[in-house]
Amino acid sequence: MFGDSGAAIFGYSHAFGGYAGSHAEYIRVPFAEKGCFVIPEGIANDSAVFCSDAFPTGFMAADMADIKPGQVVAVWGCGGVGQMAIQSARLLGAERVIAIDGHEERLRTAQLIGGATDILNYKKVNIQDALKELTGGRGPDVCIDAVGMEAFGEGIGYYYDRAKQYVRLENDRPVVLREAIMACRKGGTVSIVGVYSGFADKIPMGAAMNKALTFKMGQMHAQKYIPRLLEYVRDGKVDPSYLITHRVGLEQGQQAYDLFYESRDHCMRAVLFPETGWIGHDSGSMAHAILSRND
Repeated sequence: MFGDSGAAIFGYSHAFGGYAGSHAEYIRVPFAEKGCFVIPEGIANDSAVFCSDAFPTGFMAADMADIKPGQVVAVWGCGGVGQMAIQSARLLGAERVIAIDGHEERLRTAQLIGGATDILNYKKVNIQDALKELTGGRGPDVCIDAVGMEAFGEGIGYYYDRAKQYVRLENDRPVVLREAIMACRKGGTVSIVGVYSGFADKIPMGAAMNKALTFKMGQMHAQKYIPRLLEYVRDGKVDPSYLITHRVGLEQGQQAYDLFYESRDHCMRAVLFPETGWIGHDSGSMAHAILSRND
């Protein structure tokens, strides 16, 4: 499937090392002295938890795209990883960051907290036309795919992928990847941190090659980025705690997964707390305050 064995990733099956994930009764942690990090004093648990994922994944998407000051970046997906990619792009000097999603509440959060300068709802506008208009006809300098194989979309391409997945003829739905390739400016960079599992169909390689696009992609390199990101949080440059929209007891974990998968109740990230016996909005979070304004 991959041509070689993938990296070892907790909870990613035997295709990636066979290590149990965080819901297993016991977890084997090889090379723990290399993969675990001490949380510096002054960083709250709510912020530190996202330095293990979401923040490093989003930051890697921006970092490996080699964003330069003044550039325009488009980010597909305003979930946890997309939110962090947006903040990271601004942190690394992007002048404009265009957030793309189909959920208005996530777009509002990306703009009011994440620092997105422009927001686009793919259910309401043609993304290609809108990006051309926002960039003077050139296209974004960097296009970040923070969605991956389970992308939702509009049009014939999306339904083509759904049909092929249904009959097991295609692994992934590369709707966002196609859009990013077609939207990116000539000589631009497409950065991919949305996960793809195998074979994807109808990728416009002719456009990618003839526009001289650079592709950067990969599973998140946690050990490389976590120490740096903990410093950003400690120094007050980024606070990812707003991603928590629900606090959940362990016994209600399945309900939280259902909320997240179905994007119900404005769920962006649910965090499991052993001592919590209820499920619902984290009423103290910044995201909850924003998402509730127009409810």
